[in-house]
Amino acid sequence: MSDATPQPSSSAAGPGTESSETDAPPTEGRPVDATEAPLDDPIDEPVEPAATELELLAKDRDEWMDRAQRIAADFENYRRRLATQKADDIDRATGRLAEALLPVLDACEAAFLQHPAEIEPLFNLMLSELKKQGLESMNLHEQPFDPHLADAVLHEPGEGEPIVSEVLRSGYTWNGKVLRPAMVKVRG
Repeated sequence: MSDATPQPSSSAAGPGTESSETDAPPTEGRPVDATEAPLDDPIDEPVEPAATELELLAKDRDEWMDRAQRIAADFENYRRRLATQKADDIDRATGRLAEALLPVLDACEAAFLQHPAEIEPLFNLMLSELKKQGLESMNLHEQPFDPHLADAVLHEPGEGEPIVSEVLRSGYTWNGKVLRPAMVKVRG
């Protein structure tokens, strides 16, 4: 039998070998020195740079959202302005057509005064069709004189405020706006 004494293994540090704690990785059972801790440890990393980056991203997002909302609002305003302009252009064009028809209406009205039975159906039909489109004849007879609605071409003496005594030429409105003021005789 041999007297066997346990031999130290080659991996263990003997009395004459140098051993350094920094060469070995930190283990759970061994205390860790502050000089051993790696610099890129996520636990020790400050939270402020991530928060600052997040704030910058949020600010950038808010700026882009603000731009997008402004562009959407500008487009909506443009769309409304275009629709209003289109409606105004149509009204102006139809108003010009109605204004071009006023001499025809004046001739029909003069013919109606001379031959009411023959002209009345045609005159009423033309007025009703134009009324559907927005043309209105102003009824100013015996109404207070309004210089925005009528031109006074004759004046007769009278008491009180001026009143339209006779309509010499009919006035018309187109969609609520005066297309042509009436020519009237005023009393008072």
